[in-house]
Amino acid sequence: MTAELVRGQNHPLPGTRLEIRISAGKPIMAGAALSDEQGRTPGPAWVVHPGAPALPGIEVSQQVAADHRLAVDLAALPEEAHRLSVLLALPTGTGGPTRFGALPAPRAAVTALDGSEIVGYTVTGLDSESAVVVLELYRRQGAWKVRAVGQGYAGGLAALFADLLTGRDAAEGRRLADRVADAVAAGQARSVAQPRVTSDGSAATQGRPAAPQSRPTPPREPADPGVEEQYGLQDAGGGSVDYSHPARRRTAPLPPPPPAPTAPPGQPAAPVAGDATGWSMEERLYNQVWGMFEDLARTTAAYRSAVDFADQRRDRELDAALADPRARLGGQGDAAREAAGARHADLVDRARSVLDRDLAQLRAESEVVEPALPPAFARWDSPVWQDFRVPMEMPMALRLGDLRLPECADVRIPMLVRLPLERGIWIDSGRAPSAGGVLADPDEVRRLALGTAVAHVARLLAAYPAGEFAVHVIDPAGSGTRAFAPLVAAGVLAGPPGAGPAGVARVLGALTQRVDLLQMAFRGGAADALPPDLDSVEQLLVVNDFPHGFDDRAVTQLRYLADEGPAVGVHLMLVADREDAAGYGPLLDPLWRALLRLPPVSDDHLADPWVGHAWTYEPPWTPSGSRVLERVVERVATARREWNR
Repeated sequence: MTAELVRGQNHPLPGTRLEIRISAGKPIMAGAALSDEQGRTPGPAWVVHPGAPALPGIEVSQQVAADHRLAVDLAALPEEAHRLSVLLALPTGTGGPTRFGALPAPRAAVTALDGSEIVGYTVTGLDSESAVVVLELYRRQGAWKVRAVGQGYAGGLAALFADLLTGRDAAEGRRLADRVADAVAAGQARSVAQPRVTSDGSAATQGRPAAPQSRPTPPREPADPGVEEQYGLQDAGGGSVDYSHPARRRTAPLPPPPPAPTAPPGQPAAPVAGDATGWSMEERLYNQVWGMFEDLARTTAAYRSAVDFADQRRDRELDAALADPRARLGGQGDAAREAAGARHADLVDRARSVLDRDLAQLRAESEVVEPALPPAFARWDSPVWQDFRVPMEMPMALRLGDLRLPECADVRIPMLVRLPLERGIWIDSGRAPSAGGVLADPDEVRRLALGTAVAHVARLLAAYPAGEFAVHVIDPAGSGTRAFAPLVAAGVLAGPPGAGPAGVARVLGALTQRVDLLQMAFRGGAADALPPDLDSVEQLLVVNDFPHGFDDRAVTQLRYLADEGPAVGVHLMLVADREDAAGYGPLLDPLWRALLRLPPVSDDHLADPWVGHAWTYEPPWTPSGSRVLERVVERVATARREWNR
């Protein structure tokens, strides 16, 4: 059965020898691009187009046409290639359409060698775009998948190639686009009507003079072995066609890649921690977590889209069946309702089975990835904290909690943010619903907000090398004394918490002066002129009970630190209730929008950038009764004392 994909959805491929069929209704150009582990195309030699129609494992047409067939053998691709993108573009200078919005929506289908269709994808929503990446075939966990992309480019092939090529070189993208346009024009100039063969075997022309006899073709060098045998392709005269790339004529063929671990037929490959791309295990795990997040977002989007389609079809069928009033009076109406309901249930069940299959794979992947995460990525209950050591280098990211969707509450994806922080954090201590849907006790929410803030601070302290991260605290009314006690007792704060208006002014004044000095030094190119006693390490300001104890000057300084501080290593974390700050009116609205809002209880206010899912955020709670946070802070303090000796 064919799987009809929507944008962003992926599907496993049962084999490596495939055919990609394109239908567009009007003549278009078809091509492909190979990408490496980092998802970048190193150069024009990795792009297949009418001017260079073949690479090992991929063959495209040299002509523009309304229909294309691309022969693909994923096992024969160069071992450096981890992704194959299928490209379409409208030919330029032909007087035809200049945008896909003027054409019927192009459709791509991936088929097996016997012609059976595996997946199909219709690219909808195109308007001014004249080039598009339709499909992406990529390797994941030793197996190949196909993803519906549908990324269009109004700037045509030049913009598409500039986006694909390593370094995003716009000039190289334009040069490659020009070569493709020249090849397309040359192909159109060469195209003539197919000759009609007469009874005596000679070619008869239709109203045209016969073409002169061509010169004998010199012997060519043999093509890369295996290509012709794989596809069984021959030219019209019965001889073999050279499918090797011109740049590879005098090079030895690439050795076959080592066999990837395979799973039993019909089952996905067993997940492996760190199988994503990256230069280090930390980067591979980060990319793998990001891939799990994308997979969960897209498979849920596909499920919701299928359910919406089933609902709409059922409603249309019921409206059509019951449009006649006579059908509503007898058993005919009941039969129509039952038939529509049965078809609806069948569609929903099939969509749910696909979702359950993908969720099972994600659960299995999470089970092997979670125990392999380093401390900066791990939950507080992970065993890696028991043997925690202060790192020598800052990690690339930090875990701020977990994310999940309502369709799969047991699948949780770590919420990782890159370091150093590019946005401040607002821990929302305002009213929040409890698990039962009623508003939680305000005092309990404030207590949880402070605990969440301290957990985030402890993680940041544990992520940075000793002596490279300083934490300042403003607690005007002293309401956070108990929560901040582990940090104060361990001596990991840069100074005592600022209390009262004087303490607020002292801490804000020092950090504002630091930002001013660093900005002037960097902009003037005089970094060596900074005062010798200026602390140049990364800084974090934690403000509790904002805006209590703040006057207009202090609020302005806080806004300044939030806007300008991250660029020079000063970051902000607020523990505040938005309603308490409402008295400042629109002055704080930009601050509210600029900071990353994290509630201390489960909340579904976060949305992803692709399909807009409302993700449920879960804070990084420490296990009940555990002293893991205190032990981590104590080890940070010990490492700092040793570093200062």
